[in-house]
Amino acid sequence: MAAEKSDDKNFTSMVIGSIATTFVLLLILPMIFVAGKETYYSAYSVGGDNDIERYAQVTDMRNSLADDDGYFIANTMSTPMLVNDWKDPHRTALMIIGPEKPIAETEADAIYDFVTEKGGKVIVASDGTNANRLADRFGITFFDAPLNDENQHWLEYENGEAVSGSWLNVWGLAAVSEDVNEMSQAHLRQGCVDIEVREENRRNCRMPVMFRSPTGMKFEPTTMDNTNPGHRDVSVLASASPSAFIDIRGNGRADDPQNPAPGDLSLIIRIDYPNITAFDQVTTGSAGIVGSNMKELSVTGSIVFVSDEEAFSNRMWNLDSAEGAKMSSSCEQQTGHCWLDTVRETYWEGNERYFSLLIDDLMEHNNKEMAKSLREDRSNFQIVFDESRHVTGVISAPFVEAMGTVVLLTSNTFLKWLVVLNVGLLLLVSMMVIPEKENWRHVFDLTRFKERPNKLDPSGYRKRVQQALFTKVRVHYDLTRDQMAIKPPAEIQTMIGDPRLVELAYSQSRKYTPQELRQLMVAIRRWGKN
Repeated sequence: MAAEKSDDKNFTSMVIGSIATTFVLLLILPMIFVAGKETYYSAYSVGGDNDIERYAQVTDMRNSLADDDGYFIANTMSTPMLVNDWKDPHRTALMIIGPEKPIAETEADAIYDFVTEKGGKVIVASDGTNANRLADRFGITFFDAPLNDENQHWLEYENGEAVSGSWLNVWGLAAVSEDVNEMSQAHLRQGCVDIEVREENRRNCRMPVMFRSPTGMKFEPTTMDNTNPGHRDVSVLASASPSAFIDIRGNGRADDPQNPAPGDLSLIIRIDYPNITAFDQVTTGSAGIVGSNMKELSVTGSIVFVSDEEAFSNRMWNLDSAEGAKMSSSCEQQTGHCWLDTVRETYWEGNERYFSLLIDDLMEHNNKEMAKSLREDRSNFQIVFDESRHVTGVISAPFVEAMGTVVLLTSNTFLKWLVVLNVGLLLLVSMMVIPEKENWRHVFDLTRFKERPNKLDPSGYRKRVQQALFTKVRVHYDLTRDQMAIKPPAEIQTMIGDPRLVELAYSQSRKYTPQELRQLMVAIRRWGKN
């Protein structure tokens, strides 16, 4: 008995120890994986004096969109799968800038539906393949190597003098909504000057945008484009020069046949899905009075792919930071291949100028069906930064990963029922493999398995069989316990009659095997029936 209690105690200790070990590993392993890693392109990274914390974040972008433009700013920390559950998706823009982790299939499907069915707005910026699962839904492919452009690169400056240049530092002239491959030559040479931007004249002109080690993008029509070419509008807003190539080999050589140079590499691609039905407050009169009820209106879902996340970084967002990072608003000192040779008097004042205008154009500010008081107040429009794609801090990483997993499982119907099915199968398997033992008590509740409070000692099996025999004899002859106790052994032997059972009751030397005891139990059950 003592040995079995000790075994039970050891088993319980092992179970508790295993659960505790699993819990500790779930907390520690994610910390180990992210230990020593810096978070890049976060809208919420604060403090620090090194270049990563000063330049490789998008906090300036968040601040300017909130303070200068007046948008409502939010973030998602778990997974962008929840986009379709957000309030007013047609007035929401999701920013996926610098994904440090690949976008999953289920997340890509959710974002695709957010754009094409809910009328949501998305900007995806990456210089690698982490966004390719999402991009593939729209016919876009990111290359997994940097783009080199001999004819469209900018120089670094010190004290107003050009000191160095790299083919990796690419500039592009970007339109806001038009395909640069379809613009007339006159419009291609037209720069968007300040007065035109203030008057919201965004068409037929281009603005300079700076990139730092971008990759290239390719667009290929999807099956839907061939069967229904009018269901969406695809526009290349900015492209590299025809001489640009993807430096797969990492040798910076344009003459290397393994460095592809297709001649039509894109830097910014915009895709619009018009005529999506949404519900919102609509204009009910010429004065634009907000209606008291929600009505249907037509909105446009849009997604923009940018081939470099650093285009949104603090380094390039405004001119003051850019000049501190050896950049210049002009390229006049550059010999040849200056954007001012194409669009004169169009100086670069930071990428904020272009991307703020692009975001403004993506939103429904010009949707005349929407109530005027609603669309003119930018606080009614949300910009959500996707922080789930970034490496988090060592302490918060386990909780963020756990939260993301929970959200992933509970927000997707297929996965939710798949988990329920797997749990049911595990319970079924556990029922099938539990052994049939004497010390298990079966209860008509398949969710519970309880052992007897006190396990039986094998050395006491014979005594229990003897007690069963005496009880059967006493009940058969209708005797009380006291009457049975005062009867002499000889009389009881006569009452039993069966020699085998008599031997069981009174023999001191006879030893029984478990099989023999089971046979005697059968004989005891049959005793007294004849």
